[in-house]
Amino acid sequence: MANETAGYERTPVVLEIKNLTKKFPVDGGKFLTACDNITLTAYEGKTLGIIGESGCGKSTLVRCLLCIQSTTSGEAIFEGKDLLKAKGEEVRQNRKKIQMVFQDPNAAFNPKMLVKDILTEPLKNFGMIKDSEVDAKAAELLEMVELPTSFKDRYAHSMSGGQRQRLGIARALALEPKIIVCDEATSALDVSVQEKICELLCKIQKEKKITYLFIAHDLGLVDLMCNQVAVLYLGNVMEWMETGRIGQDCKHPYTKSLMKSVFMVDADARYKIQPLDGEIPSPLDLPPGCPFYSRCEKRSERCLNEKPQLQEVEHGHWVACHLYDK
Repeated sequence: MANETAGYERTPVVLEIKNLTKKFPVDGGKFLTACDNITLTAYEGKTLGIIGESGCGKSTLVRCLLCIQSTTSGEAIFEGKDLLKAKGEEVRQNRKKIQMVFQDPNAAFNPKMLVKDILTEPLKNFGMIKDSEVDAKAAELLEMVELPTSFKDRYAHSMSGGQRQRLGIARALALEPKIIVCDEATSALDVSVQEKICELLCKIQKEKKITYLFIAHDLGLVDLMCNQVAVLYLGNVMEWMETGRIGQDCKHPYTKSLMKSVFMVDADARYKIQPLDGEIPSPLDLPPGCPFYSRCEKRSERCLNEKPQLQEVEHGHWVACHLYDK
Protein backbone atom coordinates (compact mmCIF):
# COMPACT_ATOMS: atom_id res chain seq x y z
CA MET A 1 0.00 0.00 0.00
CA ALA A 2 1.02 3.62 -0.39
CA ASN A 3 1.99 3.79 3.31
CA GLU A 4 4.11 0.89 4.53
CA THR A 5 4.03 1.89 8.21
CA ALA A 6 1.08 2.85 10.33
CA GLY A 7 2.07 6.21 11.85
CA TYR A 8 -1.61 6.97 12.47
CA GLU A 9 -1.05 7.94 16.11
CA ARG A 10 -0.22 11.49 15.01
CA THR A 11 -2.65 11.66 12.08
CA PRO A 12 -6.01 13.34 12.82
CA VAL A 13 -9.06 11.12 12.47
CA VAL A 14 -11.54 12.53 9.94
CA LEU A 15 -14.26 9.87 10.01
CA GLU A 16 -15.12 7.12 12.49
CA ILE A 17 -17.64 4.52 11.32
CA LYS A 18 -18.96 2.51 14.26
CA ASN A 19 -21.12 -0.60 13.88
CA LEU A 20 -22.93 0.76 10.80
CA THR A 21 -25.75 -1.57 9.79
CA LYS A 22 -28.16 -1.28 6.89
CA LYS A 23 -31.03 -3.73 6.40
CA PHE A 24 -33.55 -3.46 3.57
CA PRO A 25 -37.04 -4.84 4.29
CA VAL A 26 -38.35 -7.30 1.69
CA ASP A 27 -41.52 -9.32 1.23
CA GLY A 28 -42.39 -11.95 3.79
CA GLY A 29 -41.11 -9.95 6.75
CA LYS A 30 -37.47 -10.67 5.92
CA PHE A 31 -34.55 -8.28 5.70
CA LEU A 32 -31.66 -8.04 3.24
CA THR A 33 -28.51 -7.18 5.19
CA ALA A 34 -26.35 -4.92 2.99
CA CYS A 35 -24.00 -3.68 5.74
CA ASP A 36 -23.49 -5.61 8.97
CA ASN A 37 -21.85 -3.80 11.91
CA ILE A 38 -19.14 -2.12 9.82
CA THR A 39 -16.47 -0.35 11.87
CA LEU A 40 -13.73 1.61 10.09
CA THR A 41 -11.61 4.74 10.59
CA ALA A 42 -10.46 7.23 7.95
CA TYR A 43 -7.57 9.64 8.55
CA GLU A 44 -6.75 13.11 7.28
CA GLY A 45 -4.83 13.07 4.01
CA LYS A 46 -5.01 9.27 3.71
CA THR A 47 -6.86 6.91 1.37
CA LEU A 48 -9.12 4.19 2.69
CA GLY A 49 -9.66 1.50 0.05
CA ILE A 50 -12.87 -0.54 0.17
CA ILE A 51 -12.84 -3.73 -1.87
CA GLY A 52 -14.93 -6.86 -2.33
CA GLU A 53 -17.10 -8.63 -4.89
CA SER A 54 -20.16 -6.97 -6.39
CA GLY A 55 -23.00 -6.89 -3.88
CA CYS A 56 -20.73 -6.88 -0.81
CA GLY A 57 -22.06 -3.53 0.45
CA LYS A 58 -19.39 -1.06 -0.74
CA SER A 59 -21.71 1.41 -2.45
CA THR A 60 -24.43 1.02 0.18
CA LEU A 61 -21.90 1.99 2.84
CA VAL A 62 -20.98 5.28 1.19
CA ARG A 63 -24.60 6.04 0.29
CA CYS A 64 -25.39 5.77 4.00
CA LEU A 65 -22.49 8.07 4.86
CA LEU A 66 -23.83 10.63 2.37
CA CYS A 67 -27.35 10.24 3.81
CA ILE A 68 -28.64 9.18 0.40
CA GLN A 69 -29.97 6.15 2.26
CA SER A 70 -31.00 5.89 5.88
CA THR A 71 -29.21 3.44 8.17
CA THR A 72 -30.67 0.80 10.47
CA SER A 73 -28.18 1.44 13.27
CA GLY A 74 -24.64 2.62 13.98
CA GLU A 75 -22.71 5.87 13.92
CA ALA A 76 -20.45 7.83 11.56
CA ILE A 77 -18.64 10.52 13.53
CA PHE A 78 -17.46 13.47 11.44
CA GLU A 79 -16.30 16.73 13.05
CA GLY A 80 -17.67 15.59 16.39
CA LYS A 81 -21.18 14.85 15.12
CA ASP A 82 -22.97 11.75 13.89
CA LEU A 83 -23.56 12.05 10.14
CA LEU A 84 -26.29 9.43 10.32
CA LYS A 85 -28.45 11.50 12.69
CA ALA A 86 -28.33 14.69 10.63
CA LYS A 87 -31.60 16.12 9.32
CA GLY A 88 -32.64 18.78 6.83
CA GLU A 89 -30.15 21.63 6.39
CA GLU A 90 -27.51 19.81 8.41
CA VAL A 91 -27.46 17.02 5.81
CA ARG A 92 -27.00 19.61 3.08
CA GLN A 93 -24.11 21.25 4.92
CA ASN A 94 -22.43 17.88 5.47
CA ARG A 95 -22.55 17.17 1.75
CA LYS A 96 -20.58 20.35 1.24
CA LYS A 97 -17.70 18.70 3.10
CA ILE A 98 -18.12 15.18 1.67
CA GLN A 99 -18.17 15.08 -2.12
CA MET A 100 -18.21 12.25 -4.65
CA VAL A 101 -16.57 11.35 -7.98
CA PHE A 102 -18.86 9.00 -9.86
CA GLN A 103 -18.06 5.87 -11.84
CA ASP A 104 -19.47 6.91 -15.22
CA PRO A 105 -18.16 10.28 -16.44
CA ASN A 106 -20.60 10.12 -19.37
CA ALA A 107 -23.69 10.15 -17.16
CA ALA A 108 -22.39 12.43 -14.39
CA PHE A 109 -23.23 15.76 -16.05
CA ASN A 110 -26.22 17.54 -17.53
CA PRO A 111 -25.55 17.51 -21.31
CA LYS A 112 -27.23 20.92 -21.68
CA MET A 113 -24.88 22.69 -19.27
CA LEU A 114 -21.59 24.33 -20.18
CA VAL A 115 -18.49 23.18 -18.30
CA LYS A 116 -18.27 26.46 -16.36
CA ASP A 117 -21.85 26.03 -15.16
CA ILE A 118 -21.21 22.40 -14.16
CA LEU A 119 -18.18 23.44 -12.11
CA THR A 120 -19.76 26.39 -10.35
CA GLU A 121 -23.25 24.98 -9.75
CA PRO A 122 -22.25 23.61 -6.30
CA LEU A 123 -20.92 27.05 -5.34
CA LYS A 124 -24.11 28.73 -6.52
CA ASN A 125 -26.21 26.28 -4.50
CA PHE A 126 -24.44 27.42 -1.33
CA GLY A 127 -24.39 31.12 -2.28
CA MET A 128 -20.61 31.17 -2.43
CA ILE A 129 -20.15 32.82 -5.83
CA LYS A 130 -21.52 35.69 -7.89
CA ASP A 131 -22.41 35.44 -11.58
CA SER A 132 -19.53 37.78 -12.41
CA GLU A 133 -17.06 35.34 -10.82
CA VAL A 134 -18.15 32.20 -12.70
CA ASP A 135 -15.61 32.35 -15.52
CA ALA A 136 -12.63 33.01 -13.25
CA LYS A 137 -13.59 30.29 -10.78
CA ALA A 138 -14.22 27.75 -13.56
CA ALA A 139 -10.80 28.52 -15.05
CA GLU A 140 -9.19 28.09 -11.62
CA LEU A 141 -10.82 24.68 -11.11
CA LEU A 142 -9.86 23.51 -14.61
CA GLU A 143 -6.24 24.45 -13.99
CA MET A 144 -6.35 22.49 -10.73
CA VAL A 145 -7.11 19.28 -12.66
CA GLU A 146 -4.73 20.14 -15.50
CA LEU A 147 -7.34 20.95 -18.16
CA PRO A 148 -7.17 23.97 -20.51
CA THR A 149 -9.13 26.96 -19.22
CA SER A 150 -10.72 27.28 -22.67
CA PHE A 151 -12.77 24.16 -21.85
CA LYS A 152 -15.05 26.27 -19.63
CA ASP A 153 -17.08 27.31 -22.67
CA ARG A 154 -17.51 23.78 -24.01
CA TYR A 155 -20.00 21.02 -23.28
CA ALA A 156 -18.92 17.91 -21.37
CA HIS A 157 -19.94 15.56 -24.20
CA SER A 158 -17.30 17.14 -26.45
CA MET A 159 -14.53 15.94 -24.10
CA SER A 160 -12.83 12.53 -23.83
CA GLY A 161 -13.60 10.08 -21.02
CA GLY A 162 -10.44 10.99 -19.11
CA GLN A 163 -11.14 14.71 -19.49
CA ARG A 164 -14.70 14.23 -18.23
CA GLN A 165 -13.42 12.37 -15.18
CA ARG A 166 -11.03 15.26 -14.48
CA LEU A 167 -14.07 17.50 -14.77
CA GLY A 168 -15.82 15.33 -12.17
CA ILE A 169 -12.84 15.71 -9.83
CA ALA A 170 -12.83 19.48 -10.36
CA ARG A 171 -16.53 19.68 -9.50
CA ALA A 172 -15.94 17.64 -6.34
CA LEU A 173 -13.13 20.03 -5.35
CA ALA A 174 -15.21 23.18 -5.90
CA LEU A 175 -16.57 23.25 -2.33
CA GLU A 176 -13.17 22.38 -0.79
CA PRO A 177 -14.37 19.16 0.90
CA LYS A 178 -12.52 17.21 3.57
CA ILE A 179 -13.57 13.82 2.16
CA ILE A 180 -14.02 12.71 -1.44
CA VAL A 181 -15.67 9.38 -2.23
CA CYS A 182 -14.30 7.77 -5.39
CA ASP A 183 -16.86 5.09 -6.31
CA GLU A 184 -15.21 3.09 -9.09
CA ALA A 185 -13.91 6.42 -10.40
CA THR A 186 -11.38 4.82 -12.76
CA SER A 187 -13.14 1.62 -13.89
CA ALA A 188 -14.67 3.17 -17.03
CA LEU A 189 -11.32 4.54 -18.27
CA ASP A 190 -8.50 3.14 -20.37
CA VAL A 191 -5.52 1.87 -18.37
CA SER A 192 -3.25 4.69 -19.55
CA VAL A 193 -5.89 7.24 -18.57
CA GLN A 194 -6.37 5.55 -15.18
CA GLU A 195 -2.71 6.18 -14.40
CA LYS A 196 -3.01 9.91 -15.11
CA ILE A 197 -6.20 10.22 -13.04
CA CYS A 198 -4.61 8.40 -10.09
CA GLU A 199 -1.53 10.61 -10.28
CA LEU A 200 -3.80 13.65 -10.24
CA LEU A 201 -5.72 12.36 -7.22
CA CYS A 202 -2.47 11.78 -5.32
CA LYS A 203 -1.17 15.24 -6.23
CA ILE A 204 -4.36 16.93 -5.04
CA GLN A 205 -4.36 14.87 -1.83
CA LYS A 206 -0.84 16.02 -0.95
CA GLU A 207 -1.69 19.66 -1.63
CA LYS A 208 -5.03 19.77 0.21
CA LYS A 209 -4.81 16.89 2.75
CA ILE A 210 -8.08 15.44 1.44
CA THR A 211 -9.23 12.04 2.67
CA TYR A 212 -10.35 9.60 -0.03
CA LEU A 213 -12.75 6.68 0.33
CA PHE A 214 -11.62 4.66 -2.69
CA ILE A 215 -13.98 1.93 -3.90
CA ALA A 216 -12.58 -0.34 -6.60
CA HIS A 217 -12.39 -3.91 -7.94
CA ASP A 218 -8.82 -3.48 -9.23
CA LEU A 219 -6.78 -4.94 -6.35
CA GLY A 220 -3.47 -3.84 -7.84
CA LEU A 221 -4.66 -0.26 -8.10
CA VAL A 222 -5.98 -0.33 -4.53
CA ASP A 223 -2.64 -1.74 -3.33
CA LEU A 224 -0.81 1.21 -4.89
CA MET A 225 -3.29 3.98 -4.07
CA CYS A 226 -4.47 3.22 -0.55
CA ASN A 227 -2.98 3.63 2.91
CA GLN A 228 -5.65 1.38 4.43
CA VAL A 229 -7.76 -1.37 2.93
CA ALA A 230 -11.06 -2.84 4.15
CA VAL A 231 -12.22 -6.11 2.58
CA LEU A 232 -16.01 -6.60 2.56
CA TYR A 233 -18.00 -9.78 2.00
CA LEU A 234 -21.80 -9.91 2.22
CA GLY A 235 -21.81 -6.66 4.18
CA ASN A 236 -19.14 -7.75 6.68
CA VAL A 237 -15.60 -6.45 7.14
CA MET A 238 -13.52 -9.62 6.80
CA GLU A 239 -10.13 -7.91 6.94
CA TRP A 240 -8.90 -4.38 7.65
CA MET A 241 -5.30 -3.45 6.97
CA GLU A 242 -3.59 -0.23 7.99
CA THR A 243 -0.12 -1.60 7.21
CA GLY A 244 1.54 -3.83 4.63
CA ARG A 245 0.44 -4.80 1.14
CA ILE A 246 -2.62 -6.83 0.21
CA GLY A 247 -0.87 -9.46 -1.91
CA GLN A 248 1.96 -10.10 0.55
CA ASP A 249 0.38 -9.54 3.95
CA CYS A 250 -3.33 -10.42 3.73
CA LYS A 251 -4.45 -13.15 6.10
CA HIS A 252 -8.15 -13.87 5.66
CA PRO A 253 -8.96 -16.85 3.38
CA TYR A 254 -11.38 -14.63 1.43
CA THR A 255 -8.76 -11.95 0.73
CA LYS A 256 -6.26 -14.62 -0.29
CA SER A 257 -8.85 -16.12 -2.65
CA LEU A 258 -9.42 -12.71 -4.22
CA MET A 259 -5.69 -12.34 -4.84
CA LYS A 260 -5.50 -15.79 -6.48
CA SER A 261 -8.28 -14.81 -8.90
CA VAL A 262 -6.39 -11.78 -10.24
CA PHE A 263 -4.91 -12.02 -13.73
CA MET A 264 -1.17 -11.18 -13.84
CA VAL A 265 0.27 -9.79 -17.07
CA ASP A 266 3.88 -10.81 -16.31
CA ALA A 267 3.08 -14.25 -14.91
CA ASP A 268 4.96 -17.29 -16.21
CA ALA A 269 3.36 -20.37 -17.75
CA ARG A 270 2.94 -22.05 -14.34
CA TYR A 271 0.65 -19.31 -13.06
CA LYS A 272 -3.04 -20.07 -13.25
CA ILE A 273 -6.00 -18.02 -12.14
CA GLN A 274 -7.90 -19.79 -9.38
CA PRO A 275 -11.54 -18.69 -9.48
CA LEU A 276 -13.40 -18.53 -6.19
CA ASP A 277 -15.77 -21.50 -6.16
CA GLY A 278 -18.70 -22.37 -3.95
CA GLU A 279 -22.23 -21.11 -3.44
CA ILE A 280 -22.66 -17.54 -2.23
CA PRO A 281 -25.20 -17.44 0.62
CA SER A 282 -28.33 -15.39 0.06
CA PRO A 283 -28.16 -12.00 1.87
CA LEU A 284 -31.79 -12.75 2.82
CA ASP A 285 -30.75 -15.88 4.71
CA LEU A 286 -27.22 -15.50 6.02
CA PRO A 287 -25.72 -18.41 7.97
CA PRO A 288 -25.35 -17.96 11.75
CA GLY A 289 -21.59 -18.43 11.53
CA CYS A 290 -18.98 -17.04 9.16
CA PRO A 291 -20.56 -15.59 5.99
CA PHE A 292 -17.67 -17.04 3.95
CA TYR A 293 -18.20 -20.58 5.31
CA SER A 294 -19.66 -22.11 2.12
CA ARG A 295 -16.66 -21.06 0.00
CA CYS A 296 -13.78 -21.41 2.45
CA GLU A 297 -11.24 -24.22 2.09
CA LYS A 298 -10.21 -23.94 5.75
CA ARG A 299 -13.66 -24.02 7.32
CA SER A 300 -14.48 -25.97 10.44
CA GLU A 301 -17.67 -26.86 12.30
CA ARG A 302 -17.09 -23.88 14.56
CA CYS A 303 -17.18 -21.57 11.51
CA LEU A 304 -20.65 -22.89 10.64
CA ASN A 305 -22.17 -22.03 14.00
CA GLU A 306 -20.13 -19.16 15.45
CA LYS A 307 -19.56 -15.88 13.62
CA PRO A 308 -15.95 -14.66 13.97
CA GLN A 309 -15.42 -11.13 15.25
CA LEU A 310 -12.93 -8.62 13.85
CA GLN A 311 -9.79 -8.80 16.00
CA GLU A 312 -6.34 -7.23 15.79
CA VAL A 313 -3.86 -9.97 14.88
CA GLU A 314 -0.92 -7.61 14.29
CA HIS A 315 -0.42 -3.92 14.89
CA GLY A 316 -2.75 -2.16 12.46
CA HIS A 317 -4.16 -5.39 11.01
CA TRP A 318 -7.59 -6.81 11.89
CA VAL A 319 -9.09 -10.12 10.70
CA ALA A 320 -12.50 -11.74 11.26
CA CYS A 321 -11.53 -15.44 11.18
CA HIS A 322 -11.40 -18.22 13.77
CA LEU A 323 -7.98 -19.25 12.41
CA TYR A 324 -6.54 -16.24 14.22
CA ASP A 325 -8.43 -16.47 17.51
CA LYS A 326 -6.10 -15.82 20.42
